Amino acid sequence: MNELSPRPPVFATLGCRLNAYETEAMKELAAAVGLDGAVVVNTCAVTAEAVRKAKQEIRRLARENPGAAVIVTGCAAQTEPETFAAMPEVTKVVGNHEKMQAETWNALAVPDLIGSTERVQVNDILSVKETAGHLIDGFGRVRAYVQVQNGCDHRCTFCIIPYGRGNSRSVPAGVVVEQIRRLVDKGFLEVVLTGVDLTSWGADLPGTPRLGDLVMRVLRLVPDLARLRISSIDSIEADPMLMEAIASEPRLMPHLHLSLQAGDDLILKRMKRRHLREDAIRFCEEARRLRPDMVFGADLIAGFPTETEEMFGQSLKLVEDCGLTYLHVFPFSPRKGTPAARMPQVKGPIIRERAARLRAEGELALTRHLGAQVGAVHPVLMETARMGRTPQFTEVVFGEDQPEGRIVTATILGHEGGQLVA
Repeated sequence: MNELSPRPPVFATLGCRLNAYETEAMKELAAAVGLDGAVVVNTCAVTAEAVRKAKQEIRRLARENPGAAVIVTGCAAQTEPETFAAMPEVTKVVGNHEKMQAETWNALAVPDLIGSTERVQVNDILSVKETAGHLIDGFGRVRAYVQVQNGCDHRCTFCIIPYGRGNSRSVPAGVVVEQIRRLVDKGFLEVVLTGVDLTSWGADLPGTPRLGDLVMRVLRLVPDLARLRISSIDSIEADPMLMEAIASEPRLMPHLHLSLQAGDDLILKRMKRRHLREDAIRFCEEARRLRPDMVFGADLIAGFPTETEEMFGQSLKLVEDCGLTYLHVFPFSPRKGTPAARMPQVKGPIIRERAARLRAEGELALTRHLGAQVGAVHPVLMETARMGRTPQFTEVVFGEDQPEGRIVTATILGHEGGQLVA
């Protein structure tokens, strides 16, 4: 680090909301020890494309910050540290567990130590038993994200993430409730519970509580919390208490993002998923019966190995059969070390064409949802002076300034460019 021209560290985040949360935690850890003049890149490993983008970002930031130490961490650094250690721009590679430890940042802040200590600091993530205790009091201006779980015990054949995040581990409910109380006291109106495999929350805690128990406890013990959201869930693991919360708790927002991945039963089995097509459809029907204004997002993979046109058609049809509104489409890319990488691959042009068709189907579904909202009245949480979100997480734009960070009542006049107009 250059003592002649000290600069605050530059942080870059790729990938999921959990990574964004952890970047905020790292900023606090770095600030506490006075880390100056470094570049910290928090990488994603979900696809081969994500790793390519991480390398591209590292090179760009190294060019823009000449002489700065470049610290690479996150899931890609955890799963393939040698890839990043081989890059001339990289000073140090830090694992996912290590990045959340105060002692790591203490060592990085000591002058010259960053270059003299071991270049790769990545241990076996599967041996980690506890969730990092470092909590932040929210990020963003109106919505706070709270990490309640990390890691995953499942081994889907396409997924490298368990090897980047380790096995599932949970933050105790009391710790979660206390943090959300602090967030509400700071003025946050909405809190989102996040994790890698959120519906596995509690399996490693005494009494093995379920996610629904945590949701009910938060809503009961933090009565001033206006809105609670849960991020991506595995619908097959939705417990009875969670379904009860969906039915009975208006402060639990009517928007669920589902890890569906495919709509064909044979592909789901080859993915080693734990649900079948009918399970997904049945869950969506039941959730919508309990909460008629419920909307669903979903992760879907296009071009999984051995996928035929007929099998893909089942995924395409799932958008309508489940009544999906927001799609997150992944063109399949093989991850080295996963079983799916050894299966017969679908040709690249076919994968890209199927991904485009899925995205087009998603755009039609979103347009249908937007059209159905015209004339409706929604409580909208304002993120900026002119943009907020409905309980279903749909963006609403306003022609005049509204009080930022407040919930306003809005009549929907129309929609344009994927947003509602109020």
